[in-house]
Amino acid sequence: MGQQQLILVLLGIMIIGVGIAAGLGLFSTNNSNNNKMAIMQDLNNIAAHAIKYQVRPATMGGGNGSFDGFTIAPNMVSNANASYSTTSISSNSITVLAVSAIDSSNTIIVTIDSKGHLSGWTYTGDFQ
Repeated sequence: MGQQQLILVLLGIMIIGVGIAAGLGLFSTNNSNNNKMAIMQDLNNIAAHAIKYQVRPATMGGGNGSFDGFTIAPNMVSNANASYSTTSISSNSITVLAVSAIDSSNTIIVTIDSKGHLSGWTYTGDFQ
């Protein structure tokens, strides 16, 4: 009877261990996906600010129909989700790079066009 109980205890420990490992794997995947979605929302906010800049007259600190001179607002450059930077700015588009604050190998690159649409989404790391 003692051996059967020992085997049952060991089997129970193994099942619990497998359950914990599976739970950690799911949590990690969910955490990465939540970070990706939060970064995408931040990029939409940056696009909205870029459009506001573009349509604002130069006399009011805007681009007067162009993205030339646009910079990401200091309070939007970095947050708990990622750090954001512009990689190229032309008169009618901006390319933004987002580097995840959780894992720097996870990045998103997106282009904002003159109508505020985001396109050319490129994902690296766990975001793929």
